[in-house]
Amino acid sequence: MMKRKEFMLGAVAGLFFAAAATAGGVIDWPTAEAGPVAGVSGRVNASAGANGFAFAPPQGAPLSFADIFAQVSPAVVQIEVETRREAGPQDSLIQIPGLPFAIPNPNQGQQDEDGGVRGRGAGSGFFISADGFIVTNNHVVEDATEITVKLADGREIKATVVGRDEETDLAVIKVDGSDYPFVSFEESAQPRVGDWVVAVGNPFGLGGTATAGIVSALGRGSLDSRTPYTDYIQIDAAINTGNSGGPTFDIYGRVIGVNSAIISPGMNGGSVGIGFAIPASVAKPTTDRLMRGETIARGYLGATLQTLGRAEWRALGLPDDFKGAYVAEVTPGAPAAEAGLRQGDYMVSVNGKVVDGSTEATREVARARPGDNIRLEIIRDGRRQTLNVRSGTRPTPAELAALNSGTGSATAPGQPPAAAGQVVEGLTLSAITPALRQRYEIPDTVSGVVITEVARGSAAAGERLQAGLVITRVDNKVVSTPAEAEAAIEAVRASGRPGVLLFIRTPQGGVPIVLPLSND
Repeated sequence: MMKRKEFMLGAVAGLFFAAAATAGGVIDWPTAEAGPVAGVSGRVNASAGANGFAFAPPQGAPLSFADIFAQVSPAVVQIEVETRREAGPQDSLIQIPGLPFAIPNPNQGQQDEDGGVRGRGAGSGFFISADGFIVTNNHVVEDATEITVKLADGREIKATVVGRDEETDLAVIKVDGSDYPFVSFEESAQPRVGDWVVAVGNPFGLGGTATAGIVSALGRGSLDSRTPYTDYIQIDAAINTGNSGGPTFDIYGRVIGVNSAIISPGMNGGSVGIGFAIPASVAKPTTDRLMRGETIARGYLGATLQTLGRAEWRALGLPDDFKGAYVAEVTPGAPAAEAGLRQGDYMVSVNGKVVDGSTEATREVARARPGDNIRLEIIRDGRRQTLNVRSGTRPTPAELAALNSGTGSATAPGQPPAAAGQVVEGLTLSAITPALRQRYEIPDTVSGVVITEVARGSAAAGERLQAGLVITRVDNKVVSTPAEAEAAIEAVRASGRPGVLLFIRTPQGGVPIVLPLSND
């Protein structure tokens, strides 16, 4: 599970129990009483390293990270925040994977008279200029009502937010004063997989903590749909809850990334050696603009794009290596709709640049300024076309979520019964009636055919299709009746293709699924 939230409630208790486990009893370490090794007796002496140094590293490794830490740590700060946000369902109950029921949330904040939830959070940051500008993560300070910065020399100073950018998860805050020690982003060279890195921050409230490791991977761009403009650097230097917003340094003390997220399967914010940092190539230009007081405005089409895999392109009768983004939805009245973009188009280039998929297309669109002309090359019905779109201003993530929101597909007791439908490839399909919209809570804006039953043991069941989901397109053709869906499936079967591409509307959005076809 990706962990970004840095609330520290319960952290002290966790450390207390960890201490109790080691301080109150006898620990039987696995190797505490190791027996003799065959053929060896007496004390085993380790051989000294090269040049007589007992801790000399292999060739190419630094002798120590101590000089790097001493150089850069004065610029790294702890950030503590008082937070307030609107109460939501997650504040009273949480769902633990594997349990069939929710349990009370132990980290629930205090609810105030206005229905808001107050709490405390903590993270990290670093000075980027001598006059008090500090870089951190947006998610560390986004709900903050009060921010306190703790410096390496022990001083505590109140800070204010200068600017935030949700879609890169970056923020700049500022403290009064001058002559602060600061660090710089690395701009001239890109880190390589295998390069040494040092992370400094405030894990679990333990400020001034350094960890070291290597760059594990580059270009992790599909980790989080909330940050579509970031190809994360993956590092194995341990970062934990509280490290968010802190710097990752190279061995020259230059900032190559801003620590932002970890993989934490246990949902406890603990490190398993897989952490992610926002690269300097993204962080520097964004924070520079925030420091100048600019609002980060990006271009906007008003279309939901998807990246299809080889199987999906093949199911549409296209080459496995086809490059492009599939237009899954077009927002009515948005710039793309006004320019004539349609659901089912294949977007192959943006402003002359070929795009591999939705991420690259979205980033190319975002580079435009609101009001600019965006030239799209698309394929529709096998023909290439060019559309000119006057860019809008990309809404905030919250506004986008509201535009794209769907409702659940689960049935509820007392709802109207499902209508009898037509069985196609193990799916019982029906046109969407008012009763079915009510039963499955299908938004009025969604059209297609609804699945009312899935045959046990069918290929459809194997693809985890279920009652309440809506099929909006079959083989990239809009369908509104079971007969249209069946005709499209039969056309694919007649073409000799082994599977048909279905576009399924789920509560989380559109999903492409290749349904294997039977030989009947």
